[in-house]
Amino acid sequence: MRNIILVGFMGTGKTTIATRLANRLKMNYVSTDDLIEKKEKRTINEIFTKDGEERFRDIESEVVREVSGMENVVIDAGGGVVLREENMANFKSNGIVICLTADEEVVMERTKKYKHRPLLNVEDPKQRIRTLLAKRAPFYAKADHIIDTGKLTVKQVVEEIVKISEAKR
Repeated sequence: MRNIILVGFMGTGKTTIATRLANRLKMNYVSTDDLIEKKEKRTINEIFTKDGEERFRDIESEVVREVSGMENVVIDAGGGVVLREENMANFKSNGIVICLTADEEVVMERTKKYKHRPLLNVEDPKQRIRTLLAKRAPFYAKADHIIDTGKLTVKQVVEEIVKISEAKR
């Protein structure tokens, strides 16, 4: 089966959906963020703080190249992975890219308790979410499919992706 790659803003449910989907389809689960942390032996927050976002994006692109060559995986991709065209091209070379979306209120509610989100560690996280969503919208629009997770259950989203993946076989 072709890989299934979940992209989208933080708080849209990528990790939860990806793990359930992998289990449902008996595929392997891979998180680009987990692989980055393992490769660098430090957290994403530490990479952002010490080396900056550009260096993080370079490491992320290396990991994307690696995981795009894998077979039969559900890939949980970091929220900003879409900012580089090469990442989307690599993902699409061996998989279906599905963007999970949610409006800023849903994202704010889902992310407010997490302190490990370097891009939201600012004075006005809601404004930051609004700004980043607007900036990334054209990049997320390049996904093969888009699913709004704001009003759906995890099970409903998983079933929608299963239908999409079965139609692409």
